[in-house]
Amino acid sequence: MTHPVELLAKDLNGHGGVFCPSAKADMKLWNSHPKVYLDVAKTGEAKCPYCGTVYKLKAGEHVGGHH
Repeated sequence: MTHPVELLAKDLNGHGGVFCPSAKADMKLWNSHPKVYLDVAKTGEAKCPYCGTVYKLKAGEHVGGHH
């Protein structure tokens, strides 16, 4: 099992999410699957439906507008 990719609030885009595949996940192939948007701010984490990578907001981090 892979470890979750810990994100800082500054790593998220203006909508509170990230795209996968991501360099943050140390992915070598940018086209390993279709690019998907994952809303991390909503629940604090999101899992990619293609590769199963979990992106998680680091403990103590807060996203502006999502308290």
